[in-house]
Amino acid sequence: MKQFFKFMFASMLGFFLTFVILLFVMIGVFASLASLSRRDVFEVHEKSVLHLKLDREIIDREPRGPFESFHWMSFSPQRAIGLNNLLKNLEKAMADDHIEGIFLDLSFLNAGWATTDEIRKAIRDFQDAGKFVVSYGETYMQNAYYLGSVADEVYLHPEGLIAFRGINSELLFIKNMLDRLGIDPQLIRHGEYKSAGEPLFREDMSPENREQILSYTAAIWNNVMGDVGKSRGLGIDQVNQVADQLLTRNASLALESEMIDGIAHRDEILDVLRNKLGLEPENDIQLVSLAQYNRAPRPKSMETPRTRDRIAVIYGSGTIVQGSGSNRIIGSDRIAGAIREARKDETVKAIVFRINSPGGSALASDVILREVRLAAEEKPVIASMGDLAASGGYYIACAAHRILASPSTITGSIGVFGLIPNMQDFFNEKLGITFDNVKTNQFADLGSISRPMTPAERRIIEESIEEIYDTFINHVAEGRELPVSEVDKLGRGRVWSGAEARQNGLIDDFGGLQKAIEVAAELAELEVYRIREYPIRKDFFTQLMEDFGGISERMVEQKLGSSYRYYRQLEELRQMTGILTRLPYDIIME
Repeated sequence: MKQFFKFMFASMLGFFLTFVILLFVMIGVFASLASLSRRDVFEVHEKSVLHLKLDREIIDREPRGPFESFHWMSFSPQRAIGLNNLLKNLEKAMADDHIEGIFLDLSFLNAGWATTDEIRKAIRDFQDAGKFVVSYGETYMQNAYYLGSVADEVYLHPEGLIAFRGINSELLFIKNMLDRLGIDPQLIRHGEYKSAGEPLFREDMSPENREQILSYTAAIWNNVMGDVGKSRGLGIDQVNQVADQLLTRNASLALESEMIDGIAHRDEILDVLRNKLGLEPENDIQLVSLAQYNRAPRPKSMETPRTRDRIAVIYGSGTIVQGSGSNRIIGSDRIAGAIREARKDETVKAIVFRINSPGGSALASDVILREVRLAAEEKPVIASMGDLAASGGYYIACAAHRILASPSTITGSIGVFGLIPNMQDFFNEKLGITFDNVKTNQFADLGSISRPMTPAERRIIEESIEEIYDTFINHVAEGRELPVSEVDKLGRGRVWSGAEARQNGLIDDFGGLQKAIEVAAELAELEVYRIREYPIRKDFFTQLMEDFGGISERMVEQKLGSSYRYYRQLEELRQMTGILTRLPYDIIME
């Protein structure tokens, strides 16, 4: 009996301590969330400098979910940076007489090439307003230097380096592993450039895949070299030579190569800023963070007259799936509903559809395209492509009146594929598992992974893929006003850079989100308008309850770090059904 009470009280104590710990954790969480929700007005003093330390992930739309910005490893708020919010603040700083310059505090930059290009152009506009920009890094990763090179003066730590070495695209091939496991991928595709599944049945790139990857990486790199060369006063050949010989591997070589203006410690950079502001050495510099400046009022010169006219900006980011999706996954129900809502709103005079997607479900893409078409019949629709708008991401853009992208955007990939792995040998020979079944009709078990496809099943899937491909190129031909035969030549699964896409007619012009809004206003003949973003945010408590369901996934994301993308891919595949219009792989260029 004594032992019983001993264990009982121990259990009760353990439960009590667990409850107390959880209570304190939740108090900390809500305290952090409360700090995130404060909107106290921030006063900007004269001779201030906007301090941009872009060391967090940059996504198209600023996250607002109660737990979306919470870091579960450190129990502190760590909000991703919204490109939309960053651009608004740069525009505000340009008109703000109290902001005299920008301090770009860069080492790492978690953003794609097109996003970086868009931020770079906004900073260049800031300079054109007669204000200074100084960039400093203890090290510079490649895209961080690309952004920093736009500055009037670029500085590097004495022991630092710049990873300016060109773009590398490397693919992982698992054919031999699948052979050893006894797994046959059974891939069916349309187009020799639709390299979907090559890692599953080849040991290296096909000639067609090598051709397209080299083409779009070279186009992106040429854009980077051109911009860097222009900012640094160097020729493209000089910039390429620097990368070829890795002449930025230490600070002295970087200075000698004219890729930086000086070598300095952080305290010396503060002296540079003081000199630009005309301050004495003993004076403190008013450095204003992005989070602080977000709470600063807009200058009077930017005040918009009252108007009911709006331009809708609809954000679609992630893989395209059926259902509601999320802020990181394009759900056809959610995005089609947002487009429909903007179409029916009489105060919305034009729509900008911001797309950042590798594609996904062909059916879900078609559901979204239908709403884009209906909206385009009533008001101007502009597609704004981010880092990636390919395959299904291009499918949902092709009916827009105008398509804008960065030269570094990855787009195209007009093609279709299907994949049903045959895992019979793996189950039978490797695991000792066998299957048996009964069925009422011939194709009742179509899609089974426990046996190879029959010739009749393969024909059915091939017919579906060809039908979807024909539908795809006809949609593009109609939207882009091109002959179907021409679209077929541009299609066949081929991936293009934005620079190439402009040459071949897949996009209309270069430009980011802000330019897309300006084009929308021009087509709608609006001089005064307000922006309304979709999908409409839910109220705090509704979002709070929904976010509880996603806590575990965000904890996994923060624990896995950069490897989370592999987990996310598996989760996205689990949500996909039917034939896919998706990029054959995720593109990560460094």
